[in-house]
Amino acid sequence: MAGCNTDCVEKPIARGFEILGRFVGRHHLWFFILPMFISAGLGGGFYFLADREANGIEEMFTPMDGPAKDERQEVKEYFPQNDSDFSRLRLYTEGTFASLIIVTPAANILTNPAFTKIIAMDREVKAIDVGTFNFSNLCVKKGDVCVSNSIFDIVKTPNVTTIDYPYHDNIFIASEIGGVKLKTGSTEIESAKAIRLFYFLKEDNQTVNTMWLQKFIETASTMQKEEGMTISYFTSISRDEEFEKSSDSIIPLFSLTYALAITFSIVSCIRLDCVRNKVWVATFGVLSAGMAVLSSFGLLLYCGMPFAMTVATAPFLILGIGVDDMFIMISCWQQTQVHDNVEDRMAATYKEAAVSITITTLTDALAFFIGLLTPFGSVQSFCMYTGTAVLFCYLYNITFFGAFLALNGRREKSNRHWLTCMKVSEPEENSEKYNICSVGGAYDHETGKEEPMPINNFFKTYYGPFLTNNWTKGFVILLYAVYLGSSIYGCLQIQEGIDLKNLAADSSYVGSYYDNEDEFFSEYGPNVMVVVTDSAFKYWDESARNILDSCLQNFEGLPMVSQNRTISWLNEYLTFGKMTHLNLSEENTFKRNLSAFLERSDFIQDVNFTDNTIYASRVFIQTVNVSTAVDEKNMLNELRETASDCSVKLVVYHPAFIYFDQYAVIVSNTIQNIVVATLAMLVISLLLIPNPICSLWVTFAIASVIVGVAGFMAFWDVNLDSVSMINLVICIGFSVDFSAHISYAFVSSDKRTANEKAIDAVYHLGYPIIQGAVSTILGVVALSAAESYIFRTFFKIMFLVILFGAVHGIVFIPVFLSFFGICGAKVGNEEDAGDNPRDNTYQLKKKMNDNIVCENNF
Repeated sequence: MAGCNTDCVEKPIARGFEILGRFVGRHHLWFFILPMFISAGLGGGFYFLADREANGIEEMFTPMDGPAKDERQEVKEYFPQNDSDFSRLRLYTEGTFASLIIVTPAANILTNPAFTKIIAMDREVKAIDVGTFNFSNLCVKKGDVCVSNSIFDIVKTPNVTTIDYPYHDNIFIASEIGGVKLKTGSTEIESAKAIRLFYFLKEDNQTVNTMWLQKFIETASTMQKEEGMTISYFTSISRDEEFEKSSDSIIPLFSLTYALAITFSIVSCIRLDCVRNKVWVATFGVLSAGMAVLSSFGLLLYCGMPFAMTVATAPFLILGIGVDDMFIMISCWQQTQVHDNVEDRMAATYKEAAVSITITTLTDALAFFIGLLTPFGSVQSFCMYTGTAVLFCYLYNITFFGAFLALNGRREKSNRHWLTCMKVSEPEENSEKYNICSVGGAYDHETGKEEPMPINNFFKTYYGPFLTNNWTKGFVILLYAVYLGSSIYGCLQIQEGIDLKNLAADSSYVGSYYDNEDEFFSEYGPNVMVVVTDSAFKYWDESARNILDSCLQNFEGLPMVSQNRTISWLNEYLTFGKMTHLNLSEENTFKRNLSAFLERSDFIQDVNFTDNTIYASRVFIQTVNVSTAVDEKNMLNELRETASDCSVKLVVYHPAFIYFDQYAVIVSNTIQNIVVATLAMLVISLLLIPNPICSLWVTFAIASVIVGVAGFMAFWDVNLDSVSMINLVICIGFSVDFSAHISYAFVSSDKRTANEKAIDAVYHLGYPIIQGAVSTILGVVALSAAESYIFRTFFKIMFLVILFGAVHGIVFIPVFLSFFGICGAKVGNEEDAGDNPRDNTYQLKKKMNDNIVCENNF
């Protein structure tokens, strides 16, 4: 039954490829030239690269449908920002700003000498101008005065001023004074290590603002030379600009990667036979992968697909995949008869390579396209570009590379030297072996096929018997237990979310600013808005207010919320009512006096009071000790849960929630992608290699490799984020590549015992697995030298994927399969099917095992 099912899909594919191979062999020049013209034409899409770049961090690394974006829109509609009545507390975005953090190694920065320098820095920043615009023209204002840093209003003479912390005269100063040491039993500051200054700009002229911020960066960089102080700086455009620049660090690595790939391909395919040497074949195989990248990227750029920086890692990966397919084609070519004409050899090569390259292409491409289900723009962009490149790799391998293989075959057929193309002398008629240094003789004269590589015999003679030794099996089981236990432990330790400073290059000034911020200003977290969005809420009704007060108390009861630090317009209004003897429990009185109260207070932006209706209002709660990704995740989840538990319709929001939203979806989306991709891989495996036992082992290998990669991510300081999510999906495709073939080779082997089946499987597939693994790792190894976290993370996870996938393929799975000899039960019985060449079952078994030889390089 399994054999019948196999033929239903495999046989038509193989037959179609056989026809295509013959056609390519006959018309090789067309298939060689046309792809180059197509690639050159599609490559013109790179003209639009600058227009398609989408390196905005919010756009690429936050969920496109994140709740915080809807919450921001609500806040924006109810409480529009007013640059003429500016309040940093009430911003619904981060705003347009520049910032300095000044740190002193001395015991206290609140001294006259230190403050003299800080005031000089402040003056230098405010003196920055862009053409006719200076800071006083661009700054946000309170009334008609530029909003200043409150620290300058508080600290008049640092040595004698008493400063309370975190509030001084109802002004929150914890965001401006850091590294604070308080006097024993008091809220007074004894000493501080850091001062942070902010410079906010109006939103009405972003072009001039950007120019001013860039000039600020230039000015601040020179301030670092101040003696006795360390200065770090940051602007609202810094993250995106530095993120975009970080891709520059990998540009020099492209040439190194392709040099490594070409070198490895040539070394892998080199022969001492001066006629059947595959040096040029290997070189054009690498070129074919490069053309696939050029064509796919160019096509999508023509189509307007956003180009995220994560896509810059794709060429490294595509190179490895393309080289793998090349090895399949070369391996199958070597199994053909050397004296047949080129068309027949091409037909046989394509027929035998059909299932292998189709499986690897479908599994890899599907793994990438399934990544389009994620809500992260960076993942979608990467998966679209890379999945399309995989398809072009497939297309160019069976056209352009196949055509060159035919050209090379014609050279071999005419017995010409691989380098000079000069005719090589024919061997003597009775000689058993050709002289490999001068003539084409590296083939088996009995089978008429090229000689196998020596390493194949190593797997058959030494490695296979060693692996199937009982002592070795025991050690492998112990090793797997350690691997699995370590992986599960690592999975429990993995952290979620991407640290924003990691999106910039290691040498970027952004990193030092974030480090100082974490060290000196992490005690107090975001000041979160709690917005009442129910326009029917009766603020004047005491029972309604009690419900709202109860909800606010629930917020203050959370471990990450500071008690008695809530800023509430309603409480202040009620206090005002008591002082003025107003009955604010009566609706008309409440509404009639509200506008006058708001205009005389700082709360005018906290109540949307229009047409005698309060459409929305907000209060603010102060969070504390939110310094790690886990803290951010817990804070976001608990605040939203508390808001949803309240009978009053509440929304919690802070601009940072836009980035925290990744925690809410990253795990569920990763699991979703893995499950969907795994099911898709199983369907492909069942269709193209429909052996139920094989499918079970494919499932086992996928699960085992994913657990291993996820677990060891934690040991290698890699978080679960949108970058690593890409690689976990890729992991599934490569797991199938390594596991499906080795399992199928075992269950379809005609050997008698389970150990012999395992040896036969690693004999045929051991070297190809190593070739595929090494070529893919070489494709990404240069990324380990990149200055960007994104690229290094890509290398780390791809290294783990390939390493664990290869180890499963040539170590774990063969050993585990050897314990289940019944899984590889013979088709028919020994007496009926074992030795009769005319028996149909024997012929089926022989065909299956012949196919295995070429289903090997991936």
